[in-house]
Amino acid sequence: METLRNHIQGEWTASASTDTLPVENPATSETLAQVPIGPDTAADVNAAVAAAVTAQRAWRETPVGDRVQPLFRLKLLLEEHREDLARTITLECGKTIGEARGEMQRAIENVEVACGMPVLMQSEFIEDIARGIDEFMIRQPVGVGCCIAPFNFPGMIVFWFLPYAVACGNGFIIKPSEKVPLTMVKVFELLDQCGFPKGLINLVHGGRETVDALLEHPDIKTVSFVGSSTVARQIYAKASAHGKRVQAQGGAKNPIIVLPDADLEMAAKIVGDSVYGCAGQRCLAASNIVTVGDEKGDVRDAILAAAESKRTGFGLDDAVDMGPVISAESKARVESLIAQGIQEGAKPVLDGRGASIDGYEKGHFVRPTVLEDVPLDGDLVRTEIFGPVMSLLHLKTIDEAIDFINGGAYGNMACLFTSSGAHARAFRYRAQAGNIGINIGVAAPMAQFPFSGWKESFFGDLHGQGKHAVEFFTQTKVVVERWPKEWSRQF
Repeated sequence: METLRNHIQGEWTASASTDTLPVENPATSETLAQVPIGPDTAADVNAAVAAAVTAQRAWRETPVGDRVQPLFRLKLLLEEHREDLARTITLECGKTIGEARGEMQRAIENVEVACGMPVLMQSEFIEDIARGIDEFMIRQPVGVGCCIAPFNFPGMIVFWFLPYAVACGNGFIIKPSEKVPLTMVKVFELLDQCGFPKGLINLVHGGRETVDALLEHPDIKTVSFVGSSTVARQIYAKASAHGKRVQAQGGAKNPIIVLPDADLEMAAKIVGDSVYGCAGQRCLAASNIVTVGDEKGDVRDAILAAAESKRTGFGLDDAVDMGPVISAESKARVESLIAQGIQEGAKPVLDGRGASIDGYEKGHFVRPTVLEDVPLDGDLVRTEIFGPVMSLLHLKTIDEAIDFINGGAYGNMACLFTSSGAHARAFRYRAQAGNIGINIGVAAPMAQFPFSGWKESFFGDLHGQGKHAVEFFTQTKVVVERWPKEWSRQF
């Protein structure tokens, strides 16, 4: 069984640690590889940072137009190998092959946007800010950054940060989730072909000890993280205490409101896709579905029918709509939260516990679940389940629904289905969330826009993607300049 190696100084190198964890296929429990873990991985971090620091000194002097040329090559390589990368994502993460293909497309789009860095990094200049004095601002790279990536998007989330960091002139270190490291190993095989300087971009494996070493290392200047809110808060506190810039994306409890005037067929389908896509394991998965004024139950019945139609199985089967959750521990947690919701008084109109898929009996499957009338004063309505579970709630007015949204701790996404422009405007004006969807079930920003998040869903100031990423990975320098005429040479 292969033990994965780090990628440091342009070479595949064995970890300093001999301790390993198995990387499992969540649909079959098959071990795909072994990944290094343990306190000795701190030595791997030190080697990777030293390589990045050395490479970055010359890289920052490379013209920005030259810095993006390897990204153009990377875009073509990602497109050429998209199917292989998507298949690897499905094998180690469990999502369907269609979802994996979409994930890689989003990764490619971020590389495309970062290729425009010669424009994105342009400075500001004012002549004669005072008589005979010019003032201008330039952007310079911060130094060496790192990304601590989650398990749910092995291919995409790194690209919220990596292309922008290197195009801005920085070095970069990636620590993939120890649950899904194989996709990033394949990405580094492609990065080797792009022409980046050796040591500029490095890959280190490991768990908490590796993370701590990155957060504490004095030569790491920026930290990009995506994960649960509990860990995001810890990452933000520790990294900022060590003087680093931090963007830490946390968890969510994303609501969708469906008004009586919505296109019912469209809304039900999109709601189902939002809740159960990636088995609910994404930070933009809908969780609390709120119907408003649905006295006849038409909206409720349509949403339930959409949930019942979802086919669960192995993600490489094109007929499957939803794969497994990531691990046996995750399955147990999701099922325990379903039980908790029922104990609190919710009605299990669709119960996905105890799922067994023919031919994949060892897989970590939870079928689509719908809990109706989840108590608003209970714990489940506020808890991120991170699994294929819908809480179906019924309120009387849109004002009650918006107040319910704004009363929650999270603020990642909120969506509204309606045919009323007035209701749509009121919703986007008042809803306290960083990503807003109108007749959209997954309000995932395109690469040109920042992936926003409010409240407990984000810790920091500047998000991933787009101009926020450019600002995060550069520091501004303002120059105030005077050249008296009598100092000039006369010709």
